[in-house]
This record gives sequence, C-alpha cells and structure tokens, in this order.
Amino acid sequence: MSSASSDRGAADPQIRVGDTSWPVRLVPHAQSRRYRLVFDAARGEFRLTLPRRASAARALKWAGDQREWIAEQVGKAALPIAVGPDSAVPLFGIERRIAWTPAAPRAVRLDGGWIHLGGPADTVARRIERWLKGEALALMERESREIAGRAGLAVGRVAVGDPRSRWGSCTATGDLRYSWRLVMAPDHVRRATVAHEVAHLRHMHHGPDFHALVDELHDGDVASARQWLRREGRGLHRYKFTA
Repeated sequence: MSSASSDRGAADPQIRVGDTSWPVRLVPHAQSRRYRLVFDAARGEFRLTLPRRASAARALKWAGDQREWIAEQVGKAALPIAVGPDSAVPLFGIERRIAWTPAAPRAVRLDGGWIHLGGPADTVARRIERWLKGEALALMERESREIAGRAGLAVGRVAVGDPRSRWGSCTATGDLRYSWRLVMAPDHVRRATVAHEVAHLRHMHHGPDFHALVDELHDGDVASARQWLRREGRGLHRYKFTA
C-alpha cells in the first residue's frame, strides 16, 4: 500500500510505500495543466509537478492514489546510500571505509582500504565528495591527454560534472566532460569511457571507424566495460553526499 502525506514538522512531504517513506519534491509549474509524478531513483525521491495555483494537498492525495505505478517504480530502485562517518564508498571499484576521527587532520587521505579525515562530522560527506571530484578530474584529464597523445589527437578543456544520462561527452571544439562518479568504477571501466570520448575527437559518430578506434585506444575489453556500466552504473548514483 502507498499513501502521501505532508507533516507540519517535516521538511518535505512523503510517500509511504510499505515500511519505507520516500520524500516528495513539489514542483509548481506555470505551464503545467495536470499533475505529473516522476520517480528519481538516483536521488531517492519522487518529483511531483503541479499547476502553480493548484492545491498541494490535492496533488499529494492524487500521487498517493497511484499505488500500482509507485510500487513498480520503487521496486526497480534501491535506497540511496548516505555517505558519512563509518560508512563506505567505492573508489576505483574497491569499497573504502571512511575512518573519521574529530581530532585528525581535515584533509582527506587514502590509505589502502580506508579513507581518513577529521574535522566536523557534518561536513564529512561534502569534503569527501569534493575530494572524489578532484581525484576524478586530475585522473581523467591525465588519461585523456595520454590516450589522445598516442593517437595524435588534441584535447581541449577537460571537466567533470554529475549528469545522470551519460558518462561522458565530447564537443566539436575538442572539450571533454565526464561524470565524476566514474572514479568510483573499476579502472578498466573508467579508461574505456575515456577512450570512447577521446575517439570522438576524430569521429563524431558511432560508426565502425569510431568503434575500431576505441578498441585501439583502450587497453582492455571495451565490451565488458560497457556491460559493467549497464549493470552497475546506476548504483554509483545511489551514493548521497548531502543531507
């Protein structure tokens, strides 16, 4: 069974499915003429769009009545993983435990299977996210330029972001952009993605010549890397670094 409610003391309304409550983000929209409910598995929330002057209570009641659809969507997803002291996060495909000690240095330090840091507990997740983004950018910029250099290709600017629909992109001017979450994936998966985007510097399509170049540039099995992303990639978006 599912139901939707909005408690006065709660920051956000919720939809309850079985024993689990999922937050609902209300999105009033001037152009909307009807309710629209979307489940964002990566963020672990429902997004309810409604006409700007519509009643939020009525919209939530409507959402709660969509029992079959809600149960189906939730059944396909896994709960978000909150990152913080004593939790774990993958790096290069290996799970690393977060060892937080208040008196330790604030700077994040990797030591084998552990990520060490100190400082305020409520900033641990954000600092680890910044550190992971920095590691991702430095690593994929270096790999992009190394791989491109071997093929005689020129790379423009390299950047990272957090898109949910793609792992990388290449512009006509040679700029490359990657999902920073690739740093959490195994090395061969990340490097295959880098090779894919570098190959676009020569071929801005997905034809036979493009795929042949990706195979030439990558030092591993491209097909297995693609399979890993299709199977496990969504799970990288489960890691939540904000409260």
